[in-house]
Amino acid sequence: MVSVLGFDTSAAACSAALWRDGTIAAREHVPMARGHAEALMPMIERVMQGTGYGALDAVAVTAGPGAFTGLRIGLAAARGIALAAAIPAIGVSAFAAVAAAIRDGERAGRAIAVAIDTKRSDVYLQCFDTARVPLGPGRVAGGGEIAALLPPGPLYVAGDGVPLVRGALGEATHDIAWAENFAPPDAASVAALGAELLAAARRAGAPLPPPEPLYLRAPEATPLALQGKPKAR
Repeated sequence: MVSVLGFDTSAAACSAALWRDGTIAAREHVPMARGHAEALMPMIERVMQGTGYGALDAVAVTAGPGAFTGLRIGLAAARGIALAAAIPAIGVSAFAAVAAAIRDGERAGRAIAVAIDTKRSDVYLQCFDTARVPLGPGRVAGGGEIAALLPPGPLYVAGDGVPLVRGALGEATHDIAWAENFAPPDAASVAALGAELLAAARRAGAPLPPPEPLYLRAPEATPLALQGKPKAR
């Protein structure tokens, strides 16, 4: 039996889920623009009710891209839980988490483009083939770049950046199906991907993806030391 705790604080929601022996045993998801730091640990406690942390094989967390503060909250919690329980912490990309949540029947064999709203009038974009294998690294894409970055052929576009992609393409001719739910990454997908990555690493004897932030863009606030300005006394 494999048990993986997964959670996400990367966007406008806070979620936690427990993957146990091939299925989601418990899950909680609450939309929120802020307040992740206060909401996360009580949510994890509720999801873990009846399961000791010592029974976990790993903890998985969304590593980004996403909101700078939200990512730091989730990554810090994952590292803390992993250290206390003596288990590995696994970083899962937000792109992969969104792609994994798409039902096969919903996309009907199409390749996938995951677009995450940066809140700066552009998107974080990564594309996957029909087997959900990345076609390249994620990147920041402005409206004028999006069409050229999409793969040819039938495509399914998901993520909370869907409205921005739709607006950027305008009347461009693409065989595109659009996700109707513009939800951010969910912990259920994060936990399932964590279990998948753990199994693959055990088979191959390979290292797990670390819980390191994937920002793709520098944060808006830059520490004074990096700005070359003296600290206030």
